[in-house]
Amino acid sequence: MSNDVSNSGSAARRLSVFKTYKLYVGGKFPRSESGRVYEVTDSKGNWLANAPLSSRKDARDAVVAARKAFPAWSGATAYNRGQILYRIAEMLEGRRDQFVREVAEAEGLSKPKAAAVVDATVDRWVWYAGWTDKIAQVVGGGNPVAGPFLNLSSPEPTGVVAVLAPQESSFLGLVSVVAPVIATGNTAVVVASERTPLPALSLGEVLATSDLPGGVVNVLSGRTAEIAAPLAAHQDVNAIDLAGADEALAKELEVAAADNLKRVLRPQPVDGSADWTAAPGIDRMTAFLETKTVWHPTGSLGASGSSY
Repeated sequence: MSNDVSNSGSAARRLSVFKTYKLYVGGKFPRSESGRVYEVTDSKGNWLANAPLSSRKDARDAVVAARKAFPAWSGATAYNRGQILYRIAEMLEGRRDQFVREVAEAEGLSKPKAAAVVDATVDRWVWYAGWTDKIAQVVGGGNPVAGPFLNLSSPEPTGVVAVLAPQESSFLGLVSVVAPVIATGNTAVVVASERTPLPALSLGEVLATSDLPGGVVNVLSGRTAEIAAPLAAHQDVNAIDLAGADEALAKELEVAAADNLKRVLRPQPVDGSADWTAAPGIDRMTAFLETKTVWHPTGSLGASGSSY
């Protein structure tokens, strides 16, 4: 009896293997703690996949993972962080066809337009990779003071940043808000677009196979308002980017964030219609940096009159 499946006709009857999307937390791929999922559809309402419906417990677990990863990531050299971000761009380039398909389905774009979005997204990772060891020179430096003192300012990462990904730009917008956060040494808990979460969940697979340490980026999917509320109020979250919140939700989250000293970056513009194809600038990097200033006395050394 022949074992040639091509002769049996079974190839024609083969069933597709549907992808199971999972969260990305602490470098692992858990299902939602709640066991819940929700249907994700394309721009025409056709079913694409079931995505995990994250719970408050998932949000808290992601914060724990981000905090655990923060010391090592913030302590890495800026050059090393740049190498890792560039490696992520390499991995995305290798999976270009997959992301072109997912972006086309998620955003209702033609294949050529989706390909242009993916290419721009890869380029954005490279752009931020190049800034990791330069941003300190732009926003830090020596300060003129009146007195026998040496005064130096240098930027440091804020800490754990909750990021609400843009709702309409499922991939380019996502990377445009995540890359600047981690480029400067912060760790992130990312709430994917509620309507189009699949590119974000697939990005977790890329991050897991790159050199990025587990916990630096954690990706959650589900109802944006449900996940964002505990993150905004969480005492161990140091900042929150509200890019994916509408004006009503943004105000609600700002109130919740006021319970502790938390940086809040409001969506710009507030109606969520930001142009993510525009040149990014450095504003999203500086938004989540703190400035450390060091004072040191200066004085003469011996007869030469030199100072230090």
